[in-house]
Amino acid sequence: MWEYSDKVREHFFNPRNSGPLEEANGIGDVGSIQCGDALRLMLKVEPETEIILDAHFQTFGCGSAIASSSALTEMVKGMTLDQALEVSNQNIADYLDGLPPEKMHCSVMGREALQAAIANYRGEEWSDDHEEGALICKCFAIDAVMIEDVVKANNLNTVEEVTFYTKAGGGCAACHEGIEEILAKVMADRTGPGEVSPPPACPATPEAKKPSTTKLTLVQKIKKIEEVLESVRPMLQRDHGDVDLADVQGKKIYVHLKGACSGCMMEAATLGGIQQKMIEALGELVQVLPASHMPAEV
Repeated sequence: MWEYSDKVREHFFNPRNSGPLEEANGIGDVGSIQCGDALRLMLKVEPETEIILDAHFQTFGCGSAIASSSALTEMVKGMTLDQALEVSNQNIADYLDGLPPEKMHCSVMGREALQAAIANYRGEEWSDDHEEGALICKCFAIDAVMIEDVVKANNLNTVEEVTFYTKAGGGCAACHEGIEEILAKVMADRTGPGEVSPPPACPATPEAKKPSTTKLTLVQKIKKIEEVLESVRPMLQRDHGDVDLADVQGKKIYVHLKGACSGCMMEAATLGGIQQKMIEALGELVQVLPASHMPAEV
């Protein structure tokens, strides 16, 4: 599991400015529950000065998403809208004394929600799907423009880093080739024609430690998978549902959703949440699928 700074824990256990903001005049919605993360950022802006007087949030996501959203609302209060537009996802992570690299997509979501809320206040069009860009990751609806922007802003160099910052590539992995093409394009722009130089390092978050890169045996992997399922089972059982492991085939983990979870309209969100926990526990990108998707035996 990842190690979080004290500030991340503080904003997770005691989030600031959570809940609706009745007098909000700028609202930004990004992400989707189906993809596992969704954020609504609400701003109360003073019209004459364009100063943000108050900011609230509502989020569906992991602890890092809650902490990032909480931190963002504290950061922007008192700023003008133009000042707020200069806030980067790295600023959000720095405010929290660092986020695990695997959780940087939470700070990216916060930055986009802020941009969307400001655009909403100003009556401008803003879309988090960047319609002008080709769709690269169908699992999480991430397009080429967003990936390229995040790669440039954060000096990313690998598919794994892109997944940590955007979630693109964290599902079926079919988009990895497309992500690699974007990385190659940005790398060429960095070095210029005829130049060869080593890629710059990805911004570090020293307080966040990556999991061990030691490869797990199949028995160890299954044990960790079962531990994750045990950790989520009480939550599912409270809603009269349950989950059991069906099979492990490489990077694909098949599970039986039982009781109220079987056929539930929130099935995709449930699987997405379990998948995120699996990635954290195993230290590798895996996909969690319903047992009905298992390939037929020959």
